[in-house]
Amino acid sequence: MTVVAMDVSAEPAESSDEQLVRQLVERARAEGLKLTGEGGLLGRLTKVVVESALEGEMDDHLGYGKHDPAGRNGGNSRNGTRPKTLVTEAGPVEIEVPRDRESSFEPVIVGKRCRRLSGIDNLVVSLSAKGLTHGEISAHLAEIYGAEVSKQTISTITDRVLEGMAVWQNRPLDPVYPVIFIDCVNVKIRDGNVANRPIYVALAVTVEGHRDILGLWAGEHGDGEGAKYWMRVLAEIKNRGTQDCLIVVCDGLKGLPEAIGPQTIVQTCIVHLLRNSFKYASRKDYSAIAADLKLVYTAPSESAALDAFAEFSEKWERKYPAIIRLWTNAWAEFVPFLQFDAEIRTIICTTNAIESINARIRRAVNARGHFPTEAAALKCVYLAIMSLDPTGRGQRRWSNRWKAALNAFEITFDGRLSAARNAS
Repeated sequence: MTVVAMDVSAEPAESSDEQLVRQLVERARAEGLKLTGEGGLLGRLTKVVVESALEGEMDDHLGYGKHDPAGRNGGNSRNGTRPKTLVTEAGPVEIEVPRDRESSFEPVIVGKRCRRLSGIDNLVVSLSAKGLTHGEISAHLAEIYGAEVSKQTISTITDRVLEGMAVWQNRPLDPVYPVIFIDCVNVKIRDGNVANRPIYVALAVTVEGHRDILGLWAGEHGDGEGAKYWMRVLAEIKNRGTQDCLIVVCDGLKGLPEAIGPQTIVQTCIVHLLRNSFKYASRKDYSAIAADLKLVYTAPSESAALDAFAEFSEKWERKYPAIIRLWTNAWAEFVPFLQFDAEIRTIICTTNAIESINARIRRAVNARGHFPTEAAALKCVYLAIMSLDPTGRGQRRWSNRWKAALNAFEITFDGRLSAARNAS
């Protein structure tokens, strides 16, 4: 028997495709050819691939290949090509698009009146979602890829997300939510004169412990909306399938408490209340005020909170009377917080739920300064929201601590979560 020795440590044989790529790169290096940009190796490869794909689409359209005798006297046939410049990540690429005599050929890979491969569109939307202005995106594409894309073209690309935004804004919602946070971000819109307009964001905590942004609504004016406005917003949420919400957390939104039904508790946002308090205080007193206020909002009962607030007032009223007035005016919406278990308080009081979203939205909004229309502002905010938590790690961290809170909600609210889910 002949024994054949095998070198198990040997590298696997390189495929023919890998060999071809390597040869092309080595040839380009030897000839001093650039990898990207006009006339670069990637541009030439893109031209070959796209033109080959277009010829394949034409073969399918006509039913026979190029120079195939089967196409003789068969009606429609090829009718030469027309030049077209594509904008790609590798730079501008000149291609030849095949034509047919009946002008019925509709290419898919590069559609009619389309001068960009889909990768550029995806890149533009991604950069816009990260807060870059249209001018910055145009400059980035020119610098990195050698692609000349005008600001108007970038606006046209991002406008395509409006259809997806409409679908998202009207999608069905869950029948019940334990908590809904409602907050606003002020944007500048040029409607005659540049003026501040609020865009309201509704962030819900689902029964599974996930965060779900229910929608975006542009405010009618900058001095707060009335009960009729909030009735329309809440009716929209109800028409999309939501029948019950246990707690709504908001901060000084006029008319919202009146529009919410009596079975839902309206809770002022503790985080906003604390932040607004520090606006009136000197920085050197931040630590002392924070420690004293913590005794108020962590009190085990309303009476204990009143005692803690009385001590706070006695200590700080002479120096910071505005802080005392702020808490006194918000006390009716603050008090419900004190009746909940620690698990529910943690969900309501957390800054992670809404602050991470607001930070991303403000970054995108502030980069643009102001918007020409309300639709442009909503598009910017929507793109920022769609770019949140791409890996899903934030949702998993949020859900890890949810079970204890879910049990507390079920007991505190007499099984309303289960009843609403079972009825749907």
